[in-house]
Amino acid sequence: MLDVSIDPQLCIRRRDGAALSGRTVALLVLIQEHGSLAAACAAGGLSYRHAWDLLRAGEAVFGEPLVIKARGRGSRLTALGERIAWAERRIRARLTPALDTLASEVGSEIRAVLSASSAQLRIHASHGFAVQTLNEFLVARGVPHAIKYCASGEALDALRSGACEVAGFPVPVGRFEGTVVDHYRPWLDPREQRVIFVVSRRQGLIVAAGNPKRIYGIDDLVRDDVRFINRQPGSGTRLLLDLELQDRGLAADRVNGYAQFEFTHAAVAAFVASGMADVGLGIEVPARRFGLEFVPVTTERYLLLCHRRNTDSPALRATIDVLTSDAYRAAVDHLPGYRTEGPGGIVLLGDVFPGLAGG
Repeated sequence: MLDVSIDPQLCIRRRDGAALSGRTVALLVLIQEHGSLAAACAAGGLSYRHAWDLLRAGEAVFGEPLVIKARGRGSRLTALGERIAWAERRIRARLTPALDTLASEVGSEIRAVLSASSAQLRIHASHGFAVQTLNEFLVARGVPHAIKYCASGEALDALRSGACEVAGFPVPVGRFEGTVVDHYRPWLDPREQRVIFVVSRRQGLIVAAGNPKRIYGIDDLVRDDVRFINRQPGSGTRLLLDLELQDRGLAADRVNGYAQFEFTHAAVAAFVASGMADVGLGIEVPARRFGLEFVPVTTERYLLLCHRRNTDSPALRATIDVLTSDAYRAAVDHLPGYRTEGPGGIVLLGDVFPGLAGG
């Protein structure tokens, strides 16, 4: 089975043609992630000499140093090096889900030409790390599928219209569950739809390391000294934020940055980590990966939904086998803030949300 991928690349070039090497950019990211040039070389399998060659070539492009030697602390990034590293990480955080979707579509088209025998499973889902892990397992097992990351409502609409076989969406646990289920109710059909996976995950405030602004709750988002980065309209996280604000009687326009948004949890974390915002609402995984603080706000369940008429299709059965496997569930449980629920398999929608009639 073919594995199609698309890799974003940051290109910085002078008018005379001199350009910053992608390998230099990758090295800057490693230095930022590991804290020193020596640690970056160890992590990237580079010799110290080769690493310095890459850095000097990059410094020649700018006429400015990218790293500085600090006594007793090794070689660390300068302000310029930091900006380039954060630019690369923000680009990947923002574009990777969209490029993964495009790569999946391209791969699907190529496989359709090469073999007409295997029906592909189309998965439309809001971006999350359980789904990302599922994609990796399906690729490894050779299960024919195409995945599209999109807003929750868009995914459910695609399932209802037959544009996909599986839809992924989150629902908060607790006081907002009924409201969110009602929000999704036009797309939900407990008689015809089945839940094939449920995982709980923590949503919270993603803030800078050490939480210098002392941001501890939703009420702090309306402070004049706090800059916020939002998620896109239509996303489950945006809906959760709106409900949290309404519950407290706080107007959205009081949040500095409410209108500015990113499309994934990772992009929100990268935005905060780069210093362009003080806080964002998102899940715990990217906060930990970017070395940020995480202040829990609520727990939500992330569900994968299918139509009952497709439950016997080979691709869906193979997917359910992955979802119920010990290896996949262990991989998800290892993600910060994630926890698989129940034994897995096909479950009635009404059993997950008793308030929905039918089943």
